[in-house]
Amino acid sequence: MTSPTGRRLRIGIGGMSIESSQFCPHRATYDDFRVTRKSALLDRYTWTRPDDGLAERVEWVPLVHAVSLPGGPVERATYDRIKTELTGLIRESGPLDGLVYDIHGAMSVVGLVDAEADLTEAVRAATGPDTLISAAMDLHGNVSRRFAEPLDLLTAHRLAPHEDAWETRERAARKLVERLVSGRGRPHRAWVQVPVLLPGEKTSTRLEPAASLYGRLASVEALDGVVDAAVWVGYAWADEERCRAAVVVTADDPELAVAQARSLAQEYWDVRRDFVFVGPTGDADECIARAVGSTARPFLISDSGDNPTAGGAGDLAYMLGRLLAHEELASGRVTALHPGITDPPAVAACFTAGVGAEVTLRVGGQVSAGTGPHAEPYELTGTVTALEGAAVPGSGAPRGNPAYDDGGRTAAVTRGGVTVVLTERRKPFHTRADFGTLDPREFDLVVVKIGYLEPELHEMAADWLLALTPGGVDQDLLRLGHHKVARPLYPFDDEGFEDPDLTPVLL
Repeated sequence: MTSPTGRRLRIGIGGMSIESSQFCPHRATYDDFRVTRKSALLDRYTWTRPDDGLAERVEWVPLVHAVSLPGGPVERATYDRIKTELTGLIRESGPLDGLVYDIHGAMSVVGLVDAEADLTEAVRAATGPDTLISAAMDLHGNVSRRFAEPLDLLTAHRLAPHEDAWETRERAARKLVERLVSGRGRPHRAWVQVPVLLPGEKTSTRLEPAASLYGRLASVEALDGVVDAAVWVGYAWADEERCRAAVVVTADDPELAVAQARSLAQEYWDVRRDFVFVGPTGDADECIARAVGSTARPFLISDSGDNPTAGGAGDLAYMLGRLLAHEELASGRVTALHPGITDPPAVAACFTAGVGAEVTLRVGGQVSAGTGPHAEPYELTGTVTALEGAAVPGSGAPRGNPAYDDGGRTAAVTRGGVTVVLTERRKPFHTRADFGTLDPREFDLVVVKIGYLEPELHEMAADWLLALTPGGVDQDLLRLGHHKVARPLYPFDDEGFEDPDLTPVLL
């Protein structure tokens, strides 16, 4: 089956994706983005392959896609460059039946309010009114009315951690094709925001109430007349009016869309006080003491306030200082691995010194120094125990190894029982491969800059704790200093907060 006119559909693919903490001093530049074009962009997805069933119906038109590790707000020149290329390619591509719009939803840009709305309005102006646009989003995006209005379909992840991220993109693409093939045109979108703003670590779908709330979406989607149902938690580390939870139900039946969106929004509001952290919590010293005293090995601790995959700078040495302040770790009676503090000069110094050399470094604070006492560099004297990411004699680690290349060169320095991994570039440590030649299972403690544990780390951990540490993605939202979010908003306001009007708007 092809389009109603009997020809193959022309569907573009493109977007810009980053999660931006406005409380993080980092600024995302063009070099922070992985920019994909032409055939490489088609290779990013499985459903664009010639052997996929969609190939008979669709001519995929690759535009440009830019994605970055989360961080601080995007520099305006970088945003304008990517936006100009994307909209220019849309215009040059000729008429498009549809567009798969692959974004995140929590991008902030220096000097802009509601950056995704600005980008989406420009994309709509480039496509014209007849192209159907289907957005695939992270559930931690913020969905303002201004952003949602120009879109025809929008869906989001239904799992946190986001084990369904690629499934979400595929759902957005296949529903777009189905819509175009059917010839039914633009569906109704029932949109409503919920005045709740919670960090992702309190809204994991591994636990209730998020498990049941998100578990409802497939059954809502299965109703006759419904195209898609989505719930967004919102992004807690930006400070804009759009920052809050949202629900969108897309349907051909407008009354059904409104009823289901209202029901989902009401459920979210009703359970707002039931959300809890995805794991046991404590401050840094409490978590370290409990981990050292435990027999579970390896014991993982999340350094959640400086999580680079939520938007943290990734350069805070705060946890390193707390680890070495504990006598059992400082003496070496207990061992800990702490990746990965971003510090290019320290990495360079380690490579100059070589494996086995003693070095004295001022670690961390390359971007964050001056933002508070937790962000100051830590003076570390230790032994270089591993170098990776370049041709280092005896390291067995040629440059370009995909296990760690995203972080550039890395250097491990050991003092007492603590080994810290320093990176040239901001890098997450989510999988066993991310650790390179160091085996985290050989250490008593593993302290990772992350929030909830990604699947491989979750499986590896004999036990774990979520340390409520300071940083650009501090889990304690009330101490960050939001002042632009629309109030009242839970948990910033609670007592005396009247039940909000959760009547959806049809877009």
